[in-house]
Amino acid sequence: MADGSSISPSTIPSSPLASPLRHDWTRAEVQELLDLPFPELLYRAQTLHRQFFDPTEIQISTLLSIKTGGCPEDCAYCPQSSRHEERVKAEKLMAVDGVIAEAKRAKEAGAARFCMGAAWRSPKDHDLETVCAMIEGVKGLGLETCVTLGMLDDTQAHKLKAAGLDYYNHNIDTSPEFYGEIISTRTYQDRLDTLSNVREAGINVCCGGIVGMGEGESDRAGMIAALASMPKHPESVPINLLVKVAGTPLSTAEDVDPLDFVRVIAAARVTMPSSHVRLAAGRENMSEETQALCFLAGANSIFYGERLLTTPNPAATRDRQLLDRLGMRTSVTSN
Repeated sequence: MADGSSISPSTIPSSPLASPLRHDWTRAEVQELLDLPFPELLYRAQTLHRQFFDPTEIQISTLLSIKTGGCPEDCAYCPQSSRHEERVKAEKLMAVDGVIAEAKRAKEAGAARFCMGAAWRSPKDHDLETVCAMIEGVKGLGLETCVTLGMLDDTQAHKLKAAGLDYYNHNIDTSPEFYGEIISTRTYQDRLDTLSNVREAGINVCCGGIVGMGEGESDRAGMIAALASMPKHPESVPINLLVKVAGTPLSTAEDVDPLDFVRVIAAARVTMPSSHVRLAAGRENMSEETQALCFLAGANSIFYGERLLTTPNPAATRDRQLLDRLGMRTSVTSN
C-alpha cells in the first residue's frame, strides 16, 4: 500500500457525498481508492454507508447446498469441481421437503434470506422445475429467496422469476484480466450473459468476487470497477476471502493481509453505496476485530450458519455474541 506522502492529487471527489451513484468507475479510480490512507478510506465508506443504510443493521442470509459436488467446471478455488484430484463427493439434488425444512430452521434462527446453491454448469429443465418448487415453498415461509445454479439462458431466468425468485447469485470472481488464471471452462462473457438474462427477467442480482486467489492489487481494483460500472449495480455484492481447501489448485495461495481485505470492502461500499455488501466466505478464519473493521468499512450483510456450501462458517452463537458486543442488530429484510 502507498503511504499518505506518495499519493497523487485525487481525481475522486473529496466529499464522500458527491455524486455517490456512478456507473462509470475505472480501474485507476478504484486503485486510487485502495491507495488512500486507511482512515480516509474508511471515512468515505462509512459516510456513504450512513447515507443509504442504518450502520447498526446487518442483513442475515443462510446458504444451503441443494446439490453438492460433481460440477464439470474447473474453478481453481472450488472443491466441488470434478476435475480436481480431491473433490467433494457428488450428491443428488435434495428433495423439496428437505429444503423447506432447512429454510424453516433458518428463519427461526433469524435469517431474512434463504440462498440455495447447486453445483451445476447450468441446470437441466427437469431440475429447474424442482428448484422452482423449492423457491415457491421458501417464499411461502416469508423469506426472500436466492439461488445460484450456474449459467442461465433467457427462458430459464424467466421461469425462476415466475416462481417468485428474488435474487440470483452469479459472481464474476475476479478482474476480467485475471479471470483466465482461475477458470478455463467458461468465459468472463458467459458470466456477463447470465447476469444480463437475470436482469432482463426482473430478478435482483447478487454478484461479487473472491480475494486471495493470487491476484494483484490492480486485479482487486479491476474486479470492483467491473461491478461498479455495470448499468445497474448488483443489489447484493458478496466479497469472499478465499477458503483454501486441500486438493484444489489454490490450496497453497498466500494469505491476504486483513487490512487489505478491509480496503476491498470499503472500495465496494464507496463505489456501490446503495448495494448490500456481504462479508461472505472466509469469516471462519477472520478475527472478530477484522470483521468489526469490515462492518465499519460498509459491510452490512453476512451468511449465518455453520456451513457455506462445503466450507465452514462461524457458529450462529458466535455471530450473535459479536453483533451484541458491537451493539449491532439484524435487519428483518434486505429491502
